[in-house]
Amino acid sequence: MQGTNGPEPASMLLEGDGPTRTESDSLGSMQIPAAAYWGIHTARALENFPISRRAIWNYPDLIRALARVKQASARANKEIGVLDPHLADVIDAVCERIVAGELHDQFVVGVIQGGAGTSTNMNTNEVIANAGLEAMGRPFGDYEALHPIDDVNRSQSTNDVYPTAIKLAMVFGIQRLLVEHRELSAAFAKKGVEFAHILKIGRTQLQDAVPMTLGQEFTGFAHTLGEDQDRLGEVIPWLNEINMGATAIGTGITADPRYAEAVRRHLEELTGMPQETAPDLIEATSDAGIFMTVSGTLKRAAVKLSKICNDLRLISSGPQAGFGEINLPARQAGSSIMPGKVNPVIPEVVNQVAFSVIGADATVTAAAEAGQLQLNAFEPVIAHSILQSLAWMTNACRTLRVNCVDGITANTERLSMQVETSVGVVTALTPYIGYAAAATFAHIALTTHASIADLVRDSGVMSEEQLQRVLSPERLSGMVPATGAITLPVPVPPVE
Repeated sequence: MQGTNGPEPASMLLEGDGPTRTESDSLGSMQIPAAAYWGIHTARALENFPISRRAIWNYPDLIRALARVKQASARANKEIGVLDPHLADVIDAVCERIVAGELHDQFVVGVIQGGAGTSTNMNTNEVIANAGLEAMGRPFGDYEALHPIDDVNRSQSTNDVYPTAIKLAMVFGIQRLLVEHRELSAAFAKKGVEFAHILKIGRTQLQDAVPMTLGQEFTGFAHTLGEDQDRLGEVIPWLNEINMGATAIGTGITADPRYAEAVRRHLEELTGMPQETAPDLIEATSDAGIFMTVSGTLKRAAVKLSKICNDLRLISSGPQAGFGEINLPARQAGSSIMPGKVNPVIPEVVNQVAFSVIGADATVTAAAEAGQLQLNAFEPVIAHSILQSLAWMTNACRTLRVNCVDGITANTERLSMQVETSVGVVTALTPYIGYAAAATFAHIALTTHASIADLVRDSGVMSEEQLQRVLSPERLSGMVPATGAITLPVPVPPVE
């Protein structure tokens, strides 16, 4: 059952011809594959939810988070004396194995499920119980010795375990995303330094505007990513508010009054992150507002990253009939019919990740709104949507950096030619010659294709030295402010 390539499809898990064991619940008995670490509750979920074809094992952060919650619970139950110390230690050791990456292929239930996450919690309880039985030298299914619910799930409910675990999994995902996001920002900043001396024409509304440097453009990309890193980091403390000890609806029924604080402290020790018990456990059990905050923040980061990719595709368009300002690394042949065509496939895939994140945010919003009374039953789709978005965004940042940004080069000759022939540089002359005269020169330049510098020089309005000073790259790009207006009379040249 523990193959390296993940579990078999659900139908094959239940319909194999190998040896089985019998397990029972309140609905009856079922035959369970003898080697499976999961049990009857998981088997029923496999029958009931053949929906997404994506099992929990696809979400390792969630599995590790579930293990940490169960581990903290076992330690808390041992501390307050409601669980046999030996059993608590067995559960603790199995959870540590799961955190280390073992047994993940036994988390086989589909991520999209009814029951507010109960099937995921049951799958976790059964895997831990049977792995513990194995360590104790007992057969799978010998639940009188170590029970999935009475022992592994002691003092808990799905309704506090599951939201706590998915919050913790989201923290893991955000931390991993931030690493890649910062690396991507640094890659853009590095290009900003590399391109700092290269002048280009800026654009507003896709029309020529005023000059800037290519370095300023790439530095701007780096800074806009940095803003989102701040916002994503701010979400983490909110996710560290937990409702462990709430049990079913927040009243703490079946849990010792000492349990909530004990499990909070142990979870904090195990994760190395501060954990805070929600002040109102009934509210915390029913409210999904934090998930909207996380999803919305992630959507903001995705939209801004997608906008950057749009810019990369635009300024690299061509290579002959487009902007052609930069070259993206050629990653693959771009056409099955047009020889030599190369497409901006890396920015395109990042765009598509952003589209998915935007759609996932709509799903999270609908699911959060649909909660009723003391519980939101739709946290499984919330978990799937956000955890998938986090994973995809992390991968997108990495591939954009490694397969695109690091290898971008500038078409310096084309950029120089565009600046020299652009009428946008006339804006730099307006403090010296006035708006009306500058507009006249711009009109003549557009109709005659002459350069602004040549027209102004030939008119005698400004000297060569003055033109060189005003139209220097440093002034055109705003790195040195324009000062010292010229007050000589300005003859307005006739328009031919």
